[in-house]
Amino acid sequence: MATSMTKCQNCSKLANRCFYRLFSTSISQNAYANHTKESEKKTHFGFETVTEAEKEEKVYKVFRNVADKYDLMNDAMSGGIHRLWKDHFIRRMSPRPGTKLLDVAGGTGDIAFRFLNYVRSQSDFNSLTALQTSTEQGVDINEDENSQVSGRSRDCHVTVCDINQSMLEVGMNRATQSGITSGISWLKGNAECLPIEDNSFDVYTIAFGIRNCTHIDKVVEEAYRVLRPGGRFMCLEFSHVSNPLLRSVYDEYSFQVIPVLGQILAADWDSYQYLVESIRQFQNQEDFKRIIRTCGFRAVTYENLTFGVVAIHSGFKL
Repeated sequence: MATSMTKCQNCSKLANRCFYRLFSTSISQNAYANHTKESEKKTHFGFETVTEAEKEEKVYKVFRNVADKYDLMNDAMSGGIHRLWKDHFIRRMSPRPGTKLLDVAGGTGDIAFRFLNYVRSQSDFNSLTALQTSTEQGVDINEDENSQVSGRSRDCHVTVCDINQSMLEVGMNRATQSGITSGISWLKGNAECLPIEDNSFDVYTIAFGIRNCTHIDKVVEEAYRVLRPGGRFMCLEFSHVSNPLLRSVYDEYSFQVIPVLGQILAADWDSYQYLVESIRQFQNQEDFKRIIRTCGFRAVTYENLTFGVVAIHSGFKL
């Protein structure tokens, strides 16, 4: 009798183990199937239809290939005007000393360096103004007080996040060459799943990067998550020219000139062709504005620059 009960117990344990293995295998297979389905979803890479996994790989290769020529690429695509757009972008941000900025897809540091220079120039101007005012009023400011005012800019900080290590390395090298050693850090991360805690930054920027992301809504949702209450989302991106005549001229330049320049300047026709096509595939100003609002931002606006060749989109986490 005891032997029979022992056999029954062993059989029961064996059955439980078998069921657990089958159940676990089923879950694993379902998870793998779901992951496979996700990665096989179709999207666009320029005008080409590809799977989402293929797009991520192709975009990574594009920016790995153009990293060393990135500034040259922007000059070619914009006729050099991108520098003025970025300067205006920072002025629209109007950051103050103490601002914590997250710049996503900003590997080469263009926005980050402008941000630091702007805040520090504002701090220096405020220090000079305070010194002049005190002198006119006959009030002495000692060195400690003056250094405290001028040192506020050191509290500002920008974190540059990019998924592409090659782009980050270009930015870090530029920072070293420019003598920028404080107020900046570098982070490798995916804009759709940022390795950052909630409510961490005052401002989130992404310049000429969001159109290359597979899930734009996820990028904006992540921006909302990592911003503090009252924080601001700002995006500078190529957009849509509404004037038919200007659009015709712009299209002619984009498709007939930019890839040729890419081949001449960087021996890379395909990457520049993709970048031109990616602009045409990106949402127009009103559609992107709706995405930003849907993700939770309020007071959402956009400003067209150069007849809509690019646009600055802005929204607040309220």
